[in-house]
Amino acid sequence: MATHTIQAKGFPPFEVEEGTKLVLALEGNGVDVSHRCGGEARCTTCRVKFESEEPPQGEKERASLEEDGVLGQFRLSCQIRVDRDMKVEVLMRASEQGWEPGPTPEP
Repeated sequence: MATHTIQAKGFPPFEVEEGTKLVLALEGNGVDVSHRCGGEARCTTCRVKFESEEPPQGEKERASLEEDGVLGQFRLSCQIRVDRDMKVEVLMRASEQGWEPGPTPEP
């Protein structure tokens, strides 16, 4: 299976298998990304900003961001499957918010 390099701003780069949810890739490599709803695209706390080419956006993610009036401002790492090398900035780290990350999203 193919692997891709993920670079989260402020953290060392790491490799993950293609198809891994970005939120799990980040968390599994020491990035304390928030995911308060457990990966259901409801809370929008797993926010990332891409500094590289963005992967396609799914309908569930688009609908959630549209509903909250934030479409185009950030992406939801719980709804993104790694399909390329990615360079991102995590916008809501759990440690900076003073809370636990949230329930573990389904792989």
